[in-house]
Amino acid sequence: MDSSNLRKIIPIEQLWVNLENFENRLYEISSSKDIFLNDISQYLIKAGGKRFRPICTLLAGELGSGSNEKIIDAAVSVELIHLGSLYHDDVIDEAETRRGVLSANIKWNTTLSILAGDYLLARSSELAAESLGLESVKLLASTYAELVEGQTKEVQYQYDTNHSTDDYMKVIEGKTASLIRTSAKLGAMAGECDKKTTEAISKWAWHNGIIFQITDDILDLSSNTETLGKEAGKDILEGTYTLPVLIALSENEKKIKEILDGIKNSNINLSDVIKEFNNEVTIDKSKKYLDYHFNESMESLSDIKDIQIKEILISISEYLVNRSN
Repeated sequence: MDSSNLRKIIPIEQLWVNLENFENRLYEISSSKDIFLNDISQYLIKAGGKRFRPICTLLAGELGSGSNEKIIDAAVSVELIHLGSLYHDDVIDEAETRRGVLSANIKWNTTLSILAGDYLLARSSELAAESLGLESVKLLASTYAELVEGQTKEVQYQYDTNHSTDDYMKVIEGKTASLIRTSAKLGAMAGECDKKTTEAISKWAWHNGIIFQITDDILDLSSNTETLGKEAGKDILEGTYTLPVLIALSENEKKIKEILDGIKNSNINLSDVIKEFNNEVTIDKSKKYLDYHFNESMESLSDIKDIQIKEILISISEYLVNRSN
């Protein structure tokens, strides 16, 4: 996802001013008096990122009349949870790179990467308690629990050719959609939106969180290293069987199981067989899931009264779906 594209889609100048202020606040809240910890905990912030979640928070905040400062703090709280989880994910995945730089667990070690992630999660809770209130603290805590549950399921299913597309959906609902939904909900709460508006933007974000992950998983099979930042099919190599792979399994179980076993045991080169997962039939069936969640997200917008923001939300959904083309 290119943030410059989102800038074109969201012609609200104040939001981009708020995003600049968000960056400053993110550095402020994530800082530590311990210079060593400070370097590690801000390492991935400096590496950049899409900032999709804080943008959702800031956009949801535009629907209400709350203070910009509170909405920005909501965005920071969400992004700290996201960043903290990335440090932990890279340890779990034994990742070597993140956002085009060495991952923290490689640059330092796994212990320090885990501690940096813990520190950012703690700072998120502290900020929410000071600035946003108890309801927001509870929301962030329950969301992180969902995220951990989703990640745990993904680890359980690693190299498992017997789990289903329903299992996959449970994984991505937890590990991705839950935090994107909370990004919008927290922004609406900080913006003092009414209950209907808060519920509507939360549902929109939930469905678009699912779209976000499915398109990422489709791109994993079709993009090259230059565009995606990692080799095509890296998820398969790591034993993470995403929607297109599971659809291929359901179409020809015996053949695909043999291929996946061969890849796992290094008897087959993924590049030689990637078309088994990245072909018109498999991708078209994957896109039916995108169509369903796109339509559901459109239905959720009936309670959004701000016409400009409603049009922006529609454009964001269209952009996310079209990423897979």
